[in-house]
Amino acid sequence: MILDPILDIFRGRAVTIPPLDGAFRPNTRLDDAPAFAELSEPDNLLVSGDRLIASSGNAIYSIGVGAAPVVVETFPSPVRALALSPSGELTVGLESGKLLIAGKEVALSADVRCITALAYANDGTLWLANGSAEHAPSQWAADLMKKGASGSLWRRDAASGAFRKVAGDIAFPYGLHPIGKDVLVSESWRHQLVRFDGETGNRSRVLAHLPGYPARLSPSPDGGAWLTLFAPRNRLIEFVLQETHYRQDMLEQVPPAYWIAPALASSRSFLEPLQCGGIRTMGIHKPWSPSRSYGLVVRLDREMQPQFSLHSRANGTRHGICSVAEKDGRLFIASRGGDCVLAIDLASGGF
Repeated sequence: MILDPILDIFRGRAVTIPPLDGAFRPNTRLDDAPAFAELSEPDNLLVSGDRLIASSGNAIYSIGVGAAPVVVETFPSPVRALALSPSGELTVGLESGKLLIAGKEVALSADVRCITALAYANDGTLWLANGSAEHAPSQWAADLMKKGASGSLWRRDAASGAFRKVAGDIAFPYGLHPIGKDVLVSESWRHQLVRFDGETGNRSRVLAHLPGYPARLSPSPDGGAWLTLFAPRNRLIEFVLQETHYRQDMLEQVPPAYWIAPALASSRSFLEPLQCGGIRTMGIHKPWSPSRSYGLVVRLDREMQPQFSLHSRANGTRHGICSVAEKDGRLFIASRGGDCVLAIDLASGGF
């Protein structure tokens, strides 16, 4: 209602978040899954032939069954996005804002400085998500705390070497899933999936009110998709986002690691927020407690609606899931907060 902001001054404003229920019902499947490989903060996953490719820091690794990750290539800047073209060309987006296709740098608009996701359509069209016009990918928490919505969506036709801006005013686009001529985008700070028309840029909401911050999307062989959520929503963070002066003071005076903000991992320092009796009681971390970090992967059907989910709860360690890849009935999951890549057999998982 138009009068709501005025009436809220007198009646107060409730801080609510969607419950973990239905397809999002909590479980411990991510913590129960075996580790496929140990890797420091694995971020992006790709399947290339018989190899699993993962990015970590400034390097790209190849991971085989029962073998330690092997460095394939290193870069002068951290790797923030990966994609594989229909012809097999590896495409890499760097923290510095540079884009490399088959090892060659591609010219980008000066507005593109925060590459968060890349995806190829079947016809060779390359989609690019620019998370923010003000911050680098590693500064995502600052973009959220400043309520950033300066992200944009770009495309490069297979027959053209230039990128064209399709849409702007997106609150940190973090995942891409091409659907014909359109593309599905995960809009992190608005907790939703949005479908964009590839020609006009017109948008339509597909899935809203997610219980966390959506990250990358990955296709499934049956036409559905996998959605990762890299951190949960909780009432304290939602409340802080409403308090402008508090947020400004926090950004100026508190180190980023200790902000009241989502995180890829938590419970690593006694200086972190959210550590009182509501989180731990007699040394036990409550699995249902509010948390700054969480592990969550969601299976979407062909209509992009949630079917089931895989969790690492507040007391778990496989948090900060930003990317997954499905191959031959197995789901590979990169846990940045857990420093590992997981493998789940979908055929025998009871899903």
